[in-house]
Amino acid sequence: MESGAGSELAWATGHLQYLLLVAAMLPARLARVRIGVSAAAVMGILASGVFSFQPAALFWNTLLLLVNAVLLLQFVRSNAAVRFSADEEPMLTTLLKGLPRARARHFLDQGFWLTGQAGEALIREGEPVTHLFYLASGDAQVTNGGKQVGKLGTGDLIGEVTVLSGDTASATVTLARAARMWCAPAQSLRLYLDAHHDVRHAVEQSFAAALRHKLQEMNRAVAEAGGLR
Repeated sequence: MESGAGSELAWATGHLQYLLLVAAMLPARLARVRIGVSAAAVMGILASGVFSFQPAALFWNTLLLLVNAVLLLQFVRSNAAVRFSADEEPMLTTLLKGLPRARARHFLDQGFWLTGQAGEALIREGEPVTHLFYLASGDAQVTNGGKQVGKLGTGDLIGEVTVLSGDTASATVTLARAARMWCAPAQSLRLYLDAHHDVRHAVEQSFAAALRHKLQEMNRAVAEAGGLR
């Protein structure tokens, strides 16, 4: 009798496990997770419908595969419908590298595009960074204590070091000529990234890569200046 009760419990918990797994797939998830679960469902179908016959397991694995197939189809269709401008396309491989196109579109919609003029200061040393900037075209000079310490150009980020922390800028960035830029207000950007952890992860990785690039360029400029003496 105890054995029968244990068998019934195993049957009930097994079905509950599959039900919860199906329910977990209904909200939006990463495509790789959906593909992985679909592959697992295929293996389950082979095990319960080909190598042995277990009707209940075959039913749940088939349902699991169907749900994930529908979600993957929706994912593909939503990303295929997303469009980006010529200025935005390069951002997909830099600032937004690794994000699905639909998620990247949603992030870009949090900011706006504008044209800056030569001599315009985007961030000032010792002041809070109010916006994150991406240079789609144009050049900028970086100064610290009134001395030029670097240059920025197409594809570079401005303000990424402190825009999320709220700290003051360690340098002043001034446009050297007219520039086309995407920018997002720091406060709304922080709130957005706090609510979208997948986007935050991708953006923070891009920030780290941008910082490493700037440090390498600065070190090279210092080395070249030393060699000219």
